[in-house]
Amino acid sequence: MFRVPSGETVKTYRTAITALLVLSVTALVITIWVMIDFVDEQATVRQLIRDLPADARIEAETLVGELKWQFRMSILVVVNLVATGCAVLLLWRAYQTSQDSLRDIKALAGDILSSMDQAVITTNRLGDVTSCNSRVADLLRLESDPVGTPLASVTDEIDLPAFRAKANNTEHGSLIEDFFITVPEGQRRLRTFCQPLRDRMNAMIGNVIQLRDVTEQIHIESQMRRMERFMGLGSVAAGLHHEIKNPLAGLSLHVQLLEEQLDEPNEPDEIRKLMHVIKTEVSRVGSVLEGFRDFASIGRLQLDETMLHEIVDQQVKLLRPRASQLNVKVKIDGFAATDRPVCIDRVRIEQVLLNLMLNGIQAMQGGGTLTISQESAQLSGSDAVCVSVSDTGHGIPESSRSHVFDPYFTTKSDGTGMGLALSDKIVRQHGGSLDFVTSRDGTTFRMTLPIDHQTSPRVSDGIASPTSKSSE
Repeated sequence: MFRVPSGETVKTYRTAITALLVLSVTALVITIWVMIDFVDEQATVRQLIRDLPADARIEAETLVGELKWQFRMSILVVVNLVATGCAVLLLWRAYQTSQDSLRDIKALAGDILSSMDQAVITTNRLGDVTSCNSRVADLLRLESDPVGTPLASVTDEIDLPAFRAKANNTEHGSLIEDFFITVPEGQRRLRTFCQPLRDRMNAMIGNVIQLRDVTEQIHIESQMRRMERFMGLGSVAAGLHHEIKNPLAGLSLHVQLLEEQLDEPNEPDEIRKLMHVIKTEVSRVGSVLEGFRDFASIGRLQLDETMLHEIVDQQVKLLRPRASQLNVKVKIDGFAATDRPVCIDRVRIEQVLLNLMLNGIQAMQGGGTLTISQESAQLSGSDAVCVSVSDTGHGIPESSRSHVFDPYFTTKSDGTGMGLALSDKIVRQHGGSLDFVTSRDGTTFRMTLPIDHQTSPRVSDGIASPTSKSSE
């Protein structure tokens, strides 16, 4: 907080300095007037001395000396008054300069607070708002200036008075907590910080509350942690695939040879069943290894201009029989043959769409509607396209939402947990994002892809900027 004098104080200072300057000028005029009278009196005394007898001139000369000393004292007073006037002028000039500097500092402080990315609110000891920057109105969507109102009236979504009271009860008077607010774009996460506001004497006069939108920061940190896990999986995948795949291949071959040798009419059914189980499990382990290798490997994309509606139509035809068995209706919306082609790796995007549609169908065991829609979007300031896959199931449990894209995480009894993790990686390889919105009425996965492959960062090595995010 910058301290500035009030308008009444400034007016009082100006009046006092003006009165002092007027008084000095008046005293100077009066002194000069008196000096002129001294000059006239000296001339009159000299004239009288010439007319006096010789024995009376001694006393008259004494009077002339006293007049001279009074005249000299008047000169000293004049000099003093002139110096005083100059000092008052200098004081006035210094005062004006300090006022200008103070106004500049106040304007600079206001500009700095207005330019800050975080919202800043100050309160007094009673909890009333004493100041705030423009970011407060933008972040909390305020329609009026909250200055002078209680802190509770700033927003209904965050209990700021309780947060302030909790901070004041801590040892150092400071506290940091995260709160969530709902905006038209979704839910935002605000990191809120409260600390004491102190004056020059270090006495507490209120509180400073800062609010910062950290939604994107949290998403980026989550993606960075995920990317770190991805990078570590590459070397593990190569070794794991080599050490397990080769023995599995040998085991599968010998099981096949053993099966051929035991293929006689009198072979017990129990042996056939056991051999079938062994073959099934070997095949399953092989599939898991292949999926793990595909997820952890870093491959080059085979980019080509492709019409998304062609891919969607193909995948819908493939899954429609499965959907009919589960009484699920498939609806396509927003796709047209006149849409712009997208530069993608067709095989990998087909894999993503197939996985998303299959998950949506499996989430509606009692029937429902699977909707695949398309709309235009923006990604890092460039044109993009967003494909949404929506189901009418029961949504993703809250405890599982933060692990949806984690490798080997699944809620299905027969799932490997690699589908969404691999889909997220493929989309990020294209420089896009994969996120989801879920509730009790269903889940929508949104795949956003840049139209021009030049917007895809580092597509050659499969590592893209962490742009995917999930919201509830």
